Parts: sequence; C-alpha cells; structure tokens
Amino acid sequence: MAQYVGILDGSRDVWGVRIPDFPGCHGGGKTPDTALADAISALREFAAHQMAKGAEIMPPRALAEVMADPAADFDPSAGESLIMVPLLLDRGRSVKANISLDAGLLETIDEEAERRGLTRSAFFTSAALDKIARADIERHRVKPRNADVSQAVERQIRKAVGSGKQTDVKRGRR
Repeated sequence: MAQYVGILDGSRDVWGVRIPDFPGCHGGGKTPDTALADAISALREFAAHQMAKGAEIMPPRALAEVMADPAADFDPSAGESLIMVPLLLDRGRSVKANISLDAGLLETIDEEAERRGLTRSAFFTSAALDKIARADIERHRVKPRNADVSQAVERQIRKAVGSGKQTDVKRGRR
C-alpha cells in the first residue's frame, strides 16, 4: 500500500491535511483524526479519477523530498506536521484464495461477520486491511502533536471496505 506524505496543520477545531504529491487534494475536519480520514478519502477519489482518465499515478516521494520542495510549502515553525496518508485502491478484480482454518475459528468469524452485517469475505478483507494498515502506520508514523492518527486510518479503511465490492474468499466469487 502506497503511503503519501501529508502536511497537517490547524488548531482547536479546524484541521487540514494537504498532499503535496497531488496538488489540490486535501482533507479537513474538526480534529487531526477527522482531517486525516477526509484526506484518505480525498486521495482515494483523486487517484481513482486520475486513473479513470488514463493518467498515471506517481509514486510517493520520500519525506525529505517533500520537506525540501518549495512547492510543498511545509512550515514546521507554523506548527505543521508531516503525516503519512495511505492510498487504498480497489483493483476491480476478484481472486481465489483457498485457505485452511480451524473449524471453531471459522464459526466465530462467520458469527462476527453476520453480527456486523458483512459477508465472510468482507470480514476477511477488513481484518487484513486493518492488520496491514496498523503495521504500515507503525513503520512510517510521524505523529502530529500528540494526535493518534491510526484510529482515523482504521475507521477510513473500514468505511472503504464496507462500501466497496464484496468478494468471496474463493477467487472470482462475489
């Protein structure tokens, strides 16, 4: 999963995240978490729109590159922080994955998926994305002034998975 550098700024109940690699792509909210969640959604939509037009999505730049780029206008003296914004894209195709699980674990997964109103596949997808995002965030985290951004990322992933196409665990089934 690609992670783009975002610049978080704001105070009290007005926060914003701009993504220098995608000029014009930004998010906002009353807290750093909500601003990040909005930026994740905006980045996903922006990238999907670019791809639909046939434009190539540029790879993420390193933190140092963004910090040194005058066009990014990063100003830590003004209280701005760097954060990582994951790009979560659907590939638009289902694949088959045969897995082996303990029968009791599978029953528990099915019960929890049903309780949440998800298919088994959606539950597996959500759990996998959650695990991947947590690991990726921990590896690349730059915390903005005591804000816990991982919760916003997790909420956005769950929202994205819940609104996307659900596929069965076996390749090709929906």
